[in-house]
Amino acid sequence: MQEALLATALEARAAAPDDADAWIWVGRRQAYLGRFEDAVATFGEGLERFPGDARFLRHRGHRRITQRRLAAAIADLERAAELVAGRPDEVEPDGLPNERGIPTSTLQTNIWYHLGLARYLEADFAGAAGAWERCRDLAANPDMLVAATYWLYLSLRRAGEEEAATRALAPIGEDLDVIENDSYYDLLRAFEHGTGVEALLAEAEADRAAVAYPTTAYGAAAWTLLEGEAAAARRIFAAILDSPAVTAFGYIAAEAELARLAGL
Repeated sequence: MQEALLATALEARAAAPDDADAWIWVGRRQAYLGRFEDAVATFGEGLERFPGDARFLRHRGHRRITQRRLAAAIADLERAAELVAGRPDEVEPDGLPNERGIPTSTLQTNIWYHLGLARYLEADFAGAAGAWERCRDLAANPDMLVAATYWLYLSLRRAGEEEAATRALAPIGEDLDVIENDSYYDLLRAFEHGTGVEALLAEAEADRAAVAYPTTAYGAAAWTLLEGEAAAARRIFAAILDSPAVTAFGYIAAEAELARLAGL
């Protein structure tokens, strides 16, 4: 299916080479097929054609994270943030729609979200927290609120801002209508109560091939590390790398954690 969608996107771009949307969709479709070098090249060429369009930097920054090119990702996303400063936000159409067909992110929340992630992976936890605070403040639905708050909480705790981390959990109630980010939501509820992380990990470990496994397992490992159990956290991080979901943010974060722990 994705091959057919890419073919359609390529035809649309050929028919309208001056249409920025057509370039964006070619790059997105290439990325969904795992053709990340092609996607980065497409977004780069699109940026040359449409230098004021922050979407090309937003998407290239995302895929540079996938490639583990973090410094380049940060540069792209920081530039994207500059371009959209003071402008109205816009809903970003889904390329892989959720079960309700409701987009849950916007251009600006995605810029700040991915910038926060790139900084977090570089262990710039204070900088990551600042990005995720902006993302959270722009969130217009429970899914983005939950996703931003999850990473914000971890960033604040890693930065030693324990009280701020606790305050960040305040908007996460028991009745949020979450469509996509249920793993983050469950982890946040466990973080708030201080219990239940082990149960979430055990449930996730029942199917380590599932796409959601690296997400839940990374959250559990990060919590375990914050609780002072580095050896146990290291074991979970290592187990995540046996997952096939190598582009999942939890997987990429586990790689970064193991690299840092190896350097201690």
